[in-house]
Amino acid sequence: MFAKVAATFIVIVAMGAPAWAADREDLQIFQDVSRQVLRYPHFTIFDSIRADVDAGVVTLSGKVTMPYKRDAIATRVARINGVREVRNEITVLPVSQWDDELRFRIARAIYGNSNFWTYGAMANPPIHIVVENGRVTLEGVVNSNVDRMLARSIASSFGAFSVTNNLKTDAEVTAELERL
Repeated sequence: MFAKVAATFIVIVAMGAPAWAADREDLQIFQDVSRQVLRYPHFTIFDSIRADVDAGVVTLSGKVTMPYKRDAIATRVARINGVREVRNEITVLPVSQWDDELRFRIARAIYGNSNFWTYGAMANPPIHIVVENGRVTLEGVVNSNVDRMLARSIASSFGAFSVTNNLKTDAEVTAELERL
């Protein structure tokens, strides 16, 4: 997420800026990227995007349900002030009626559960359900381990080939940010 030590050293020598300036600039770019992705009107709970920023170079990865989303998100990110280059490694999920039905059934069950109503009421619900060839991956942030385990339990009850739970708690995300 932040500039690597070598890249930071090059930026310091080349620009004469203090060491924290490059990190802060990359952090600002990362926040702008997050905002652009979340404000993209076609970004849904069935898509998942990750971004890494290193000295103004943004690497996008993750999965989206439609090809136009991949290109549109990269275009939006490229327009952000301070972005020198965008490496678009986002993959498009295969078209599958089975996957679509599985996505909708799991989403309805999770967000229909009273424990997740507050999540579902958010402008950008935090639990993302990525289905690829009958394999489910849950991604995002939840309040507690109980919510994480309940979401996995619900997702596991629909006959998916596998369910991978990559949900993190607020506490885990906070701890990761403090380490940086």
